[in-house]
Amino acid sequence: MTRITDPSAIDGKFPLPAETIDVLVIGAGPAGIAAAMEAARRGRAVVLIDENPVDPGLMGLDVPLYFGARMTAAVRNPGRILEQIVESNPDIESAINLGVDLRLGVTAWGLFVNGPSLRSLPTSLVGLADSDRSWMCGFKKLILATGARDIAFAFTGWDQPGVTGARALECLVERYGAFSGERIAIVGSGELAARTALMAIGRGLQVAALIEVREAAECGSETLAELNSAGIQILTGHVPRAAIGGAEGVKHLVLSNAHGAEVGLDCDTVCMALGLAPAIELLSAAGAALVPDSHRGGHVPILAGWETSLKDVYVAGNCAASFTSTASAADQGVQAARQALGEAYVSPRFPRADAWAYQSAWFEALTRHADLSLRVCQCEEVTRGDILAVRPPKYVGGPIQRSSLHDLTSLIKDGPVDQDQIKRLTRACMGVCQARRCREQVAFTLAQAAGVEPAQVPLAGYRAPVRPIPLAVLADWQENPAMSAEWEPWFRIRGQWAAYEDIGTDREFTTVFGGG
Repeated sequence: MTRITDPSAIDGKFPLPAETIDVLVIGAGPAGIAAAMEAARRGRAVVLIDENPVDPGLMGLDVPLYFGARMTAAVRNPGRILEQIVESNPDIESAINLGVDLRLGVTAWGLFVNGPSLRSLPTSLVGLADSDRSWMCGFKKLILATGARDIAFAFTGWDQPGVTGARALECLVERYGAFSGERIAIVGSGELAARTALMAIGRGLQVAALIEVREAAECGSETLAELNSAGIQILTGHVPRAAIGGAEGVKHLVLSNAHGAEVGLDCDTVCMALGLAPAIELLSAAGAALVPDSHRGGHVPILAGWETSLKDVYVAGNCAASFTSTASAADQGVQAARQALGEAYVSPRFPRADAWAYQSAWFEALTRHADLSLRVCQCEEVTRGDILAVRPPKYVGGPIQRSSLHDLTSLIKDGPVDQDQIKRLTRACMGVCQARRCREQVAFTLAQAAGVEPAQVPLAGYRAPVRPIPLAVLADWQENPAMSAEWEPWFRIRGQWAAYEDIGTDREFTTVFGGG
């Protein structure tokens, strides 16, 4: 069968990438460094990129982690932060000594692989950017070790400086040495919360308490013994009700138990440690097959070994399953590299903890008496009441008559609940943080209202760029002249579109523009 190509399309016109890498690894955590070192030992040319140190402006938007404005002015000194990152991770020097091309402060904002809806690329590509420019990087093998991000749930006062995530807190304390707080209250008592508390104590910080909605701590007995030995108290059967603060953010946290009795904790930071969401943004935007799996921490890629549904794209570490320990992540990185190079590997074995069951218990407790004016989406100022009533954005004025007839209950009756639909109707999850603070809690809101499990709420779509890259950086693009030669016929807006057979003929101007 002869394939017909539209000469105005960009098939065969896309420029070659600035570089093409044998093995490209994204993420310089335990999994990524282990993968890069394994590939380098086998004689492959390896490039390892990591977005840290993150631009301070993005950190202020809680990208890529929920920093909660608890970073010091040290983050504005990139040279100092670079030194801190290297000093905090001895494996970085080992990777460099093996010949790994390490690039810090480089963001991967898009993944593009030829497939059913994309066939014009000269090779598989990753969009990269630093503070000055953006470029395309081709690859033969790609290993994603993008980790996981913090999950946050709203309560009164959560939208002020001082409410942060566990992974962000670890980054500021361990990797950056740039944490501005002193006394921390940690929400949660699982392994993530416990390890965060022990890390903080080890760094000379104070831990006011671990707060647990259930009647017993969630961490294992050995970890619990470590907490007791460190003198860290666990307040079971309690939930945060309000964070009280001033000009610099949180100063006090009010808790309540199932009977409504309140207790207060003095603290300057509230750390949300209820779980981590696998960072699958690049995979989702590229059209990889994903599956909701509470036992792996959320929406995760479908795997054959460590390979995703995208050819030559592999994963390792917390982006494959968010319960991964440091040692396990490093082992996964090695296995992913071996499979990518066609060698023997060990198939994944993931822990079986149920992330969504635990998070659902917290969500139910936090929303049981929640005020409808509680702001859920900070960027777009969308409240819990706005989502339940499906109210349009405030900047368009009051709801029109037809839209006021619908709320979340009526939409659920019309068909399956859909987070992308709610996003378009209310703008929840459409802000500059790209839903890193509200994606999960909006999904839980829909599941709660529909009476279904969180797994039944489809994942809201990701699109490139998966990081809020400045337009000045993305615009630095040298388009192939052959690509731009045919743009004009496609964008003659007055007539919408010219018929394909009319393009380049007198009929184009007669039928579309009336001979004008």
